[in-house]
Amino acid sequence: MLAKGGCPKTMLSISDALQALEGKWKLLILFALSDGGPKRFKEIARIVHGITDKTLSKELKSLEANKLVKREVYDTFPPAVEYTITPHGLSLEKVLDELHYWGLSHRKEVIGK
Repeated sequence: MLAKGGCPKTMLSISDALQALEGKWKLLILFALSDGGPKRFKEIARIVHGITDKTLSKELKSLEANKLVKREVYDTFPPAVEYTITPHGLSLEKVLDELHYWGLSHRKEVIGK
């Protein structure tokens, strides 16, 4: 696709995808949720090393707005909140796989490892 150039619709769809997944954290959060089962906020924070609670909260809200993550609040005391990846979020599996392989290749190219 890159060698062929692109039409305005292609540019728009890429722009939409980048907007939904912008930043360094969203794909890592989706990856953390992709192994199945709901996870609580602190569980996600432990898996995604280096993310602050404030950033995680902001990114989860954005992922929820883009229908990539579902937030479930349980009527308990204190209230329990769990996050799960949606089928729409799981549709990014091939993208994550390709990023993984490209990242390995890139690391080898740049760092030599």
